[in-house]
Amino acid sequence: MQPRDLSALTPYEAGRGIEEVAREVGIDPDDLVKLSSNENPHGPSPAAVEAMREHADGVHHYPKAAHADLQDALAERWDLAPEQVWLANGGDGALDYLARAMLEPGDEVLVPDPGFAYYAMSVRYHHGRVNTYPLHKDEDFEQRPENVLDGYDGERIVYLISPHSPTGREIDREAILEVADGVDDETVVLVDEAYGAFSEAPSKVDLVRERDDIAVLRTFSKSHGLAGVRLGYLLAPEAWGDAYARINTPFAVNELALRAGLAALEDDEHVEQSVASATWAREFIHDNLAAKTWPSQGNFVLAEVGDAEAVFEAAKERGVIVRDATSFGLPGCIRITCGTKAETTRAVEVLNEVLAMQDPHAATGGAPTGESGGVGVSFGPDADESDDAGAE
Repeated sequence: MQPRDLSALTPYEAGRGIEEVAREVGIDPDDLVKLSSNENPHGPSPAAVEAMREHADGVHHYPKAAHADLQDALAERWDLAPEQVWLANGGDGALDYLARAMLEPGDEVLVPDPGFAYYAMSVRYHHGRVNTYPLHKDEDFEQRPENVLDGYDGERIVYLISPHSPTGREIDREAILEVADGVDDETVVLVDEAYGAFSEAPSKVDLVRERDDIAVLRTFSKSHGLAGVRLGYLLAPEAWGDAYARINTPFAVNELALRAGLAALEDDEHVEQSVASATWAREFIHDNLAAKTWPSQGNFVLAEVGDAEAVFEAAKERGVIVRDATSFGLPGCIRITCGTKAETTRAVEVLNEVLAMQDPHAATGGAPTGESGGVGVSFGPDADESDDAGAE
C-alpha cells in the first residue's frame, strides 16, 4: 500500500532555527542575527501574549466563540460581513481554502515567477495545475498587467502580490483592475497583502466590497508578530455566500491563536512601532549596503550580491543569517529581513565585509535601481519551490 503519486509535489523546506544554526557554526544563539524569514524583530504584540496566557486554561474547549468574535472584529475593521472573513491556519491555510473552494481537478492557476512557493504547492495539493507570468529584472520585477494578461489563458485563479516577496514591489489599484477586467468572468483574482501593513499604499480590500471576482489575503504573522501561532485570513466577496462554511476545516484556528488575534487587532501601538522600524531598516539597507538593492514596501529588501550562496554561507559563519534567494529563481540575490536597529546595522556591516572579500564584479556596490545584471529567473512550475518566508 502506497500514497498516491506525489512525485510532482516538492516538499516545503522551512528555514532552520537559530539554535540549529548556532550549533553548526559554534556561536551562542544570543549572538546570532536571523534576518531570513521576514519575522517581526520586535516580537508579538504584548496584548496578544497576555491574552494567550489568560485563556490557556480553557484550551480543553473547542474555539467556537473566539472564532466568531474574531470574524466579527475583522469584518468591522474591513467593513465586510462576518461570513466574508475566512479565518485560517496562517496565510498558507487561507490559500488552501481558496483552492479548495475554487478548483476542480485539473483547473489551472496563474502565479508570478519568481514568487512564493506555496501558491503552486497549494494548487497541486488540490489537484490543480500551475502556469506562470514573468516578473522581469530589467523591469524592476514590476507586476505589469500586460505581462500578466499575456500569460493568461483562462486560468481559474490569478495571483497578484502587493507587496511581493522577495522583491518588495507593489501593484497598484488601477493595475489590479486592469487584470480583473481583462480575464474571464469565471476567473478569481487574489491580491496577497501579507506584507500590506508595511506599505504606504492603502489596502485593496475596497475592491472586495465592489466586485465578486477579487479576494484579498491578510495575516497576523508579520506586522502583529504572531507567525508562531499561525493566523491568517481571506477577505472574500459577498457573492461567494456560504462557501467558507462548506470548506472550512472544523476548528482549524486554535483557541490561543484566535485570542491572540483579537488582542493584537487592538494593539495599534505595536503595529505602528513595527512598521516604523521596518521603514527605517529598509532605508538603512538601501543607503548603506554595498550592493544593488530594489525599492521595497515590505519588511525586507532584495539585494544583488553575485554568488548568493557564498554570501549566505560567509555571513552565517559571522553570525548573520539572511535568505539566499536562489530558491526563488534569483541565484544572484539575497533577501534581508528588516531587523531592529542593532540587528540591521550589524547585518549590513557583516554583509559589506563579506562582499568586500568577493570578486569586485560580484556586487554592484550601489548601482542604480533597475540596472541590468546577471540574475537569471528560472523559477517555474517544476522548479525547486522551497521557501521559508510563508505567504504571510
